[in-house]
Amino acid sequence: MSTTKNTKVKSSQQLINLYESMDEESRQSLSDFADFLYNRSGPVVKEILPPEDIPRPQTETVVGAIKRLKLTYHMVESMAVFSSASSLMTEHMIKGRDVNEVIDEMETLFADAYKKMLQDNE
Repeated sequence: MSTTKNTKVKSSQQLINLYESMDEESRQSLSDFADFLYNRSGPVVKEILPPEDIPRPQTETVVGAIKRLKLTYHMVESMAVFSSASSLMTEHMIKGRDVNEVIDEMETLFADAYKKMLQDNE
């Protein structure tokens, strides 16, 4: 009987799922081993790609802007900007805030999140 080892690297979500299915002792062992590997090899500097050059259309909806900005800044974790972007969308839809003001702020929000990623990666 032959056993084949799965050598495909697991995604971070798969690792989280494994971790969450473990008992406390196994979690501690995994954490200790991760610390050991990190200390042995040191941090890895991630390559952060530049934003895509997707021009802003002359007329754009807030939802369209969010879609464009998610494509432009695909490397930015959505949750990093989701709360603020949702608040801006609500201000536009419920309070009637100007669409161009809201989109301008969203562009700044995504650009700032990207800049923070670059700083954190240094």
